[in-house]
Amino acid sequence: MIICCGEALIDMLPRQSDAGEPAFAPHAGGAVFNTAVALGRLGRPVQFFSGISTDLFGDILRDRLAESHVDACPAALSDRPTTLAFVTLTDGHASYAFYDENTAGRMLSIDDLPASGADALFFGGISLVVEPCGAAYEALMLREAPNRVTMIDPNIRPSFITDETRYRARLTRMLGVADIIKSSDEDLEWITGNTDGPALLKATGAKIILLTRGSEGVTVVTATDQIDVPAQKATVVDTVGAGDTFSAGFLAELDRRGLLTKEALNSATGDDLKAATAFGARVAAITVSRAGANPPWASEL
Repeated sequence: MIICCGEALIDMLPRQSDAGEPAFAPHAGGAVFNTAVALGRLGRPVQFFSGISTDLFGDILRDRLAESHVDACPAALSDRPTTLAFVTLTDGHASYAFYDENTAGRMLSIDDLPASGADALFFGGISLVVEPCGAAYEALMLREAPNRVTMIDPNIRPSFITDETRYRARLTRMLGVADIIKSSDEDLEWITGNTDGPALLKATGAKIILLTRGSEGVTVVTATDQIDVPAQKATVVDTVGAGDTFSAGFLAELDRRGLLTKEALNSATGDDLKAATAFGARVAAITVSRAGANPPWASEL
C-alpha cells in the first residue's frame, strides 16, 4: 500500500458561459492528489491522506478519488471550506490566486495523522509550505521514514512561499530522511543553487535521486550509477500534472516489482530503476497529450 500525503484542491479554470460572460469551471487538483489518482488508475493499492472538506467542492475531490480507485479513508474530514486556486491565463501562461485561509487542507494538524500500515509514503507540493498542515506532513514523514520507504517531490512554487527560511528548513529535514527524491532541474536549482544530482544525493543520504529535465528526459542518480532515461515522444497539449504522474508511474513500477520496502529498495538494480523511470515517463507522456491533469488508466497502456 502506498499513501500519498499532501494537498487536494479545486482549480477554478477560466471558461466562457453560453451568454459570453467570463466564468470559472471547478476541476479536482493538487500535486499529491494527482499522484494518488494516477496510482489508482494504474491499478496499484493506494490511499490518500489530506484534509478534505465536506462541502460541495470536497464532494468533487472525494468523487474523483473513488472513481480512480483511491482509498480516502485516512483523510481528515471537516466542515471547513476547500482550498480554491483561481487560474488566469496570459499569453498561454497560467497564474494562480489561492484562497487557502482556514481551509480543510490548510488546518490539518498533527492530531489528524493516520496510523502506520503503508509500505511506502509519498509527500510534496504546496502543502509543505503553510501551517499547520506543513508541520503535520513533516511529522508524519519523520515518524515513518525509519521503517518505510518515503519519496518526496518538493514541486516548488516560489510565489506561494511567504516564509522562505522556515520552508527551506523543513525541506532540509524532509529531504534528509527521504529514500527517493524527485526534483525538476528548476526545483533543484532553487533548493541548492545548482542542478547537481550527485551532490544532492551526498547531502541528503537518499538512495535515489530522480532529476527530471523536461523534453531531455530523466537522470537517475544512485551511489553507484547515473542513468539517463529519454523522455517519451508526445504531442503536448499542456503539462499540467506531468511531474505528478511521472512520480506515480515510477512508484507503480517499483511496487509491481516488489521493491517498495527498505530492504528491497536497497537491492534494486540499475535495470529496475531504469524500467521504473521509463514507465513513469511513458505515463507522463500520455498525461501531457491531453488537457488537464488526466492520468491514464492501466488499460490505456
